[in-house]
Amino acid sequence: MALDRPVEPAVHARQVMKRGTSNQAGMQAAIEDRIGYRFRDRDLLMQALTHISAVPSDKAQTYQRLEFLGDRVLGLAVSDMLFRAFPDAEEGELSRRLAELVRRESCAEVAAAWGVGDHVRLGDGEIAAGARENAAILADICEAIVGAAFVDGGTAAAQGIVERAFRERLHAPRRPLRDAKTALQEWAQGRGLPTPAYTVAHRSGPDHAPHFRIAVAVRGMTPAEGAGTSKRVAEQAAAREFLVREQIWTADGN
Repeated sequence: MALDRPVEPAVHARQVMKRGTSNQAGMQAAIEDRIGYRFRDRDLLMQALTHISAVPSDKAQTYQRLEFLGDRVLGLAVSDMLFRAFPDAEEGELSRRLAELVRRESCAEVAAAWGVGDHVRLGDGEIAAGARENAAILADICEAIVGAAFVDGGTAAAQGIVERAFRERLHAPRRPLRDAKTALQEWAQGRGLPTPAYTVAHRSGPDHAPHFRIAVAVRGMTPAEGAGTSKRVAEQAAAREFLVREQIWTADGN
């Protein structure tokens, strides 16, 4: 009996589809290994990895809602960890530790350690702009995965992911727990000086990965400079440099 279409292309298409499905499953399994949790509904994990640029016509399929939920779940989980780990700490110290642990840069580091950057679903424009290394997107993905785990497995699942990812950071903050800009402003005001002034001394790098050098000036004193990937980070670095240089702070920020 004669066939009205060739067999090979159809067979090839099925093979490609099978390989694609296998590759996706392998990617999901690798991420699950790193976060230490197996999803019952892996569609939630895929949604947590989907940026709005990949499906601009359907926001419900992106990580936005999961990121919203995960942000709250992460804050509660880390607060619980801090409450148990530092029984003698006052509210102010706990708040500073919480802010350090859940800030964008910390969440981006966690997402990078999970190796999710290469697997984020992005639109072509975002890919060309280097969005796989964008700290804001990586931070959102971290929170979205926590949110997805909460939906999939409840509080215990999300708490387990957070504890595994943030345990070491809990006792080893990456920067001083006190806010350097606030500390410098309070120091200046306590001496009757104007509020410290911050100016951009230098900016470099592409738009998706800028680098700033900020100078902070206090009246009558030599300015200090700090660098960072955002103005906010660079301003904090400049304030810290000033405080340490003038021996207002020790090197560990106290």
